[in-house]
Amino acid sequence: MIEGIENIDHKLLLFFNGIHFDWLDPVVFAVSSKWFWIPVILFFIYFIIKKYRKKFWIPLIAAVICFAITDQVSHLTKENYKRYRPTHNLELAQKVHVVNDYRGGQYGFFSGHATSSFGLALITLLFVKRKAYTYIIIVWAFLVSYSRIYLGVHFPSDVFVGALVGLLVALLVWKTMKSIPYFRNLIC
Repeated sequence: MIEGIENIDHKLLLFFNGIHFDWLDPVVFAVSSKWFWIPVILFFIYFIIKKYRKKFWIPLIAAVICFAITDQVSHLTKENYKRYRPTHNLELAQKVHVVNDYRGGQYGFFSGHATSSFGLALITLLFVKRKAYTYIIIVWAFLVSYSRIYLGVHFPSDVFVGALVGLLVALLVWKTMKSIPYFRNLIC
């Protein structure tokens, strides 16, 4: 059964990674970079300052905590699980489309980009609660996550599991904040 799932994962990777265009490569490479996060973070800060005024630091700290947890969980899982990235997998390395010779670290389960982007998306939209922001942040998280498959550095399952873990971490941070009386009235 595991082999069957892995086989499907490989086929999905090759299909989605195979849909690439020379003109799109630098765009997707930029989407996967840390610089693509800056506008979203600034957008979030703008909305929380507007909504929470002097207490804007509360959602900001929640977002930082969520990001730190997702980043560490992903890093620790990669080091303990040791699943090779497609670019380091002997069966797939030559078949995968790579951009700018970027291959990522040796291990890739699960995607830190997907974990952090979906975690950050959920925790921030729980604080901001604006329709336009919700659409933007969800599209942003999907773009960041998909960029990892496009670049050939993650399997679809790496991205899917990373997104789920990110969402769970964000919910855990949110529920924890709501359980603290000082924050309860502010964030409910």
